Amino acid sequence: MATPAMSQARVLAVCQALFTAALSVDLTLTGLVGYTLAPDKALATLPFALITVASAFTAIAAAFVIERCGRRLAFCLGGLACTVGGLVSVWAISHRHFVAFCVGTALVGVFQAFARFYRLAAADAAAVAEKPRAIAAVLTGGVVAAVCGPAIAAWSRDMLQAEPFAGSYLVVALFGVATILLLLLAYREPARTEAGAGDEAVLPARPLGEIVRRPVFLAAFANNGIGNAVMMFVMTATPIAAVACGHSIGQGAQIIEWHLVGMYAPSFFSGWLLQRFGTARMLACGTLLCAVAALAALASTALPAFYLALLCLGVGWNFMFVGGTALLAASYRPSERARTQAAAEFSAAVLTALATLAAGQVLHRHGWQAVNLAVLPALAVALALTLAWQRQVRREQAGALAAGAAV
Repeated sequence: MATPAMSQARVLAVCQALFTAALSVDLTLTGLVGYTLAPDKALATLPFALITVASAFTAIAAAFVIERCGRRLAFCLGGLACTVGGLVSVWAISHRHFVAFCVGTALVGVFQAFARFYRLAAADAAAVAEKPRAIAAVLTGGVVAAVCGPAIAAWSRDMLQAEPFAGSYLVVALFGVATILLLLLAYREPARTEAGAGDEAVLPARPLGEIVRRPVFLAAFANNGIGNAVMMFVMTATPIAAVACGHSIGQGAQIIEWHLVGMYAPSFFSGWLLQRFGTARMLACGTLLCAVAALAALASTALPAFYLALLCLGVGWNFMFVGGTALLAASYRPSERARTQAAAEFSAAVLTALATLAAGQVLHRHGWQAVNLAVLPALAVALALTLAWQRQVRREQAGALAAGAAV
């Protein structure tokens, strides 16, 4: 029988599915719509970039809104931003208004900032032993939505026949409405005393600088922040690189679909793997898989190599993301939650935004091999920080055993 925490994690998994579907529609069409609306074609990718940029700049505010107003209201505000963003985009397409379209996509970025806290909400509400399963359960919501999102975009683009593409953004708005209704009807936020039970609940809050210097936080950021940036850096460049290597646009889209399957499908068992083999091994395996992806891409530009590389990259990201989130949830006391989550999510979002913006430049100036070579040092840093955290854990365990023996 599912515990209350796992039941709520499943509600958040459906919210994750709605978010992923909305974002998939936006990401599939935004570049094309931006190109048709931009007064200067050099600005065509600005609406796409604003999704990531707005998410980064909203991350800190989202953490404090969650702390002040509660998760359910905060997540409803995220759904409202998606609804308004979709409707603004419909209006912008109908009126050929580029600036309004940028506002619409930026509001979807605000939705993304709140949605990034779904997994943390599940982790905070779960008992220590359940945290990995709760985190992974939330991410399972992205499996079907990530694959179906582009199909939904294609199906709905002519739904409003007078205005091509407007129907797809109306669907985005409906996903936001569905998110709000689901949260209001099915999500029950745990009481603060329940979520923050234990000895740490009565301990005073530490300075943020002290928290972020601890090996457990650095390892969490290495796997969440660096891992996500590496994944987005390669994924952003992949469709362009695939076409440049002689593959079709359709094949490039299929490569990304398999990558998305690799990102989310392991969530059905990655929580169990983390509990079975431990966080350190899970994170090391995720880092190794990302490195294998880079090596496969360096070895060949044939279509099977692209499939293998992006599939390994997706699975590696999942292992790093689930394990890194579990570490992040263990890095703070209840009184430190808002500040620590804000710092972690903002840093990760900024790093991801920079990686996304840099991918095209690196690919254009230096080529596909340079893109994959560039991720190897970043993965080495992530692995080094993970090993440093593990060494500290071993030292603490050895100290506790020595103290116990002395008694």
